[in-house]
Amino acid sequence: MDHTFTLNNGVQLPAVGIGTGQSSPEDTAAAIEAALATGYRYIDTAAAYGNERQVGEGIARSAVDRSEVFIQTKVWLTDHGYDQTLHAFDKSARKLGVEQIDLLMLHQPVPERFDTTVDAYRALETMLADGRVRAIGVCSFMPHRMVDLLARTEVVPAVNQVELHPYFTQPDVQRADSEHGVHTQAWSPIGGVTFYSGFGERPGRVSTLADGTIAAIAETHGKSPAQVMLRWHLQAGRSVVPKSVTPARIAENVDVFDFELTAGEVGRLDGLDRGVRGGPDPDVTNPARFEMAIPED
Repeated sequence: MDHTFTLNNGVQLPAVGIGTGQSSPEDTAAAIEAALATGYRYIDTAAAYGNERQVGEGIARSAVDRSEVFIQTKVWLTDHGYDQTLHAFDKSARKLGVEQIDLLMLHQPVPERFDTTVDAYRALETMLADGRVRAIGVCSFMPHRMVDLLARTEVVPAVNQVELHPYFTQPDVQRADSEHGVHTQAWSPIGGVTFYSGFGERPGRVSTLADGTIAAIAETHGKSPAQVMLRWHLQAGRSVVPKSVTPARIAENVDVFDFELTAGEVGRLDGLDRGVRGGPDPDVTNPARFEMAIPED
């Protein structure tokens, strides 16, 4: 299969990128350098991760030219609004050390202030038109939010990045994205949100990495459970941005193009969906999130 997906504006998106969510600044530059040395050409970061500067450092330290690296970052909700989002680009580009961002996304909708979210997206449209960004997108937009956004803007998002793993497949979101011509991308693609506590402990938390069905399929192919889950996404047409700062796991996560899951295996993985969200509910904004201002430098 091809190692890229073609977005709705013709831009080629690498199928597998390295995620940096919850990567500490001190670990990020080395992880990016290791990923690029391993063969990655796609990096996912965000203003709210606090590591854009280190992502830029990792790229600069590598032997890979900037023109070969696809960089996506995200505008935090406290920078929603037309002028604020234009300035958010300036902050991110300066930290990353780039003049153009390949994919700029809204980190999440803000239901209580959706007019400012729409204004933020209009700023993305402006930057797409003038070449500051090559593609624009959104994160965690449920179908009703996407319909509302499309009714009030001109450019259909190229990507909708959402929580998606075998325990939470969001078929309604995938279907709606497809109908609108939006590419669905998975964050937490191997279900990390099911086994780390970044979003708080939940009773009955069960790890995808310990799932018997996934482990059995992995054993059949001589692969790890993580590799099986990533391959499952790719065969369904979804890009993935698994996060790691460990060189061996970084290498493992991109080694997913030399095997193929059968239709039966895909069906078994599809059947693991529990319908339980692990991350934040995008229709509810935690007030504390409005307290985090993105620094200038």
